[in-house]
Amino acid sequence: MRSAVRIAAFTLGLAALAASSAGAASSAPIATPAPAASPVPFSATPVFDEDAPPRLSLPTESDRALWKKPGFRFGLGLVYGRIYGIGGPPDGHLIGPMIRIGVRLDEAWSLMSSLQYLYATGGGGMKGLRFAGTIEPTWHATDHLSLAAGIGFGGIVETSTSRPGPPYPNLGTLDSSYTFPDASTPVSSCNGVGVAGLLRAQWMMVLGPRAATGFGLQFEGQWTGCVEDSGRVEPDTATPIVRRQWWPHLGAALNWEIEWR
Repeated sequence: MRSAVRIAAFTLGLAALAASSAGAASSAPIATPAPAASPVPFSATPVFDEDAPPRLSLPTESDRALWKKPGFRFGLGLVYGRIYGIGGPPDGHLIGPMIRIGVRLDEAWSLMSSLQYLYATGGGGMKGLRFAGTIEPTWHATDHLSLAAGIGFGGIVETSTSRPGPPYPNLGTLDSSYTFPDASTPVSSCNGVGVAGLLRAQWMMVLGPRAATGFGLQFEGQWTGCVEDSGRVEPDTATPIVRRQWWPHLGAALNWEIEWR
């Protein structure tokens, strides 16, 4: 009898121990695996390093030194001014482009040439094109200031104007060409060339090793041989019958220029 009681008590003890073990296992936290790290996104488009934005800087001393060295020079500019007739020829406002080409000889001297093609107009005055080409020895007085004197050719090509022209001799009744003694009464239309000269003071600023810019003041003079054609020729020589007149002009103009080396 005692043996049966002991067996029963031992069995109950094992059952209680098994139940407590099962409860502890069920209450323990269940370990979950850590989420996998997401992959780094990869772009199919290749990425290239871009150039840094340009940084502007003031011209260096070496840039200014380069402009003093001998070499070719080329410039483009804009001219605005006025010419005045001396003794009768019409006045005119001038505006148009200028081209300059030349050579820097040394630190002090350059030999330049300039071509000007300017529209000339004025109330009751000149109407057409005024052009000039000059050779200009240039002295560089300082790093910025240069002085030039030029001589060459200049001309005027006028369209039809409202000027009546000299009444005598009549262009339609001329048997031979005629040259007026003065230009007190200018011809109705001037087409011709002559001698031109100028004096120029230029102030230039170096922008970099290849470019410079500046402003100038120039005084000009021109002596133009105007020709007014009758449309007929002399019967003996077959030379055109014309009326000629010499127009003297003086003027002044401002110019702005960009120059390259």
